[in-house]
Amino acid sequence: MVLYTCPGGKAAPSWHPCGKAAKALDDAGHEYERKQVGGGRLMFWTWASRARDRAEVKRLSGRRTVPILVLDGGGVVAGSGAIARWARTHPPAETDAAI
Repeated sequence: MVLYTCPGGKAAPSWHPCGKAAKALDDAGHEYERKQVGGGRLMFWTWASRARDRAEVKRLSGRRTVPILVLDGGGVVAGSGAIARWARTHPPAETDAAI
């Protein structure tokens, strides 16, 4: 699995979407790779490079916002709330075939 986050990622506070997603995966015991992408929405100086920085996220999920979780089977879970729900309902021993 790969969790795409903003540069804050795992270090972001738990109220931040990327921090919330990482914490939910960690709390559930999931192992995952993390990829940071630039182009933060609230940082105007990144707006010019946002499309380029988040092209892979857009290709995978159809949107440019993070976090997204790409499952081993290719499924995508987008948004911190959806990732937290997925983490709670899919123990680490399960595969993403249920999606």
